Amino acid sequence: MSTRCQLRFVRTLDDGRTTDPTAPVAQVYTHSDGYPAGILGQLHQLKQLLEATTSVRGPGYAAAQYVFLDMLTTLPLYLDPTRDADRRVDAQSPVDVCDPARMQHLSQPLFLLGHGIEDPQAGIHGDEEYLYIVAIPPYELAQVEPPAWQVAVSEPCGFPRWDDQTSDAFTEATWQFEGSLTDAINSFCD
Repeated sequence: MSTRCQLRFVRTLDDGRTTDPTAPVAQVYTHSDGYPAGILGQLHQLKQLLEATTSVRGPGYAAAQYVFLDMLTTLPLYLDPTRDADRRVDAQSPVDVCDPARMQHLSQPLFLLGHGIEDPQAGIHGDEEYLYIVAIPPYELAQVEPPAWQVAVSEPCGFPRWDDQTSDAFTEATWQFEGSLTDAINSFCD
């Protein structure tokens, strides 16, 4: 069974406080592996990559890059030459993977599904188990020490779901963790 989640990417105010979660910059639906240890690990990897390449551009970009990196993790499954021919893509390059003629035999490949860019005003689907708020601070090119990302992790199903007002899920959520990404990793990723 999938562990679905929604991640809201927001800005951090100059004093380090998170902006209002009802005014997100971007919201991402993830269909599987949405448990805290997995999501926080991916966010940590994303932060390290963006900082190492000086590619941090704010919450909208971070949301897009999160989806891209998460999709890349499922792509090798379809390139595995030991996999049955009807469950893989014979590709030598990323361009080959994008060729519809090479994909006709696949039904709903994971790297094309499993994520969605959501309308934050519409709420959530209602079948998610976790909600996350990811607050991206402003970066200065001359900074010696990168700023901390702040995160909030909901209690499992600790928010309006299904027939409730899912548009209020992020404002009504019960948060089991609120703090820095580093502290969240220490709490959830032993």
